[in-house]
Amino acid sequence: MRIRSSLATLALVMGALSAGCTAEVKDEGSLPDVEVKGGDAPNVDVDPAQVNVGSDTNTVVTPDINVTPAEGNKQ
Repeated sequence: MRIRSSLATLALVMGALSAGCTAEVKDEGSLPDVEVKGGDAPNVDVDPAQVNVGSDTNTVVTPDINVTPAEGNKQ
């Protein structure tokens, strides 16, 4: 819990510094003590969707482009 509090304080300070303002912490504050016990992850039955992947051949018509270099750019 202390690490999380320190990281939150550091993030606030870095945010204030990057915004170009100043901040003075008068009261550090504290997070509540939390105790977590037991518990189970939910049991979920998932039926994935059927996905069919294949290939297809298509003809794409592209325009003809003729490029003529300028007189000074010929090699």
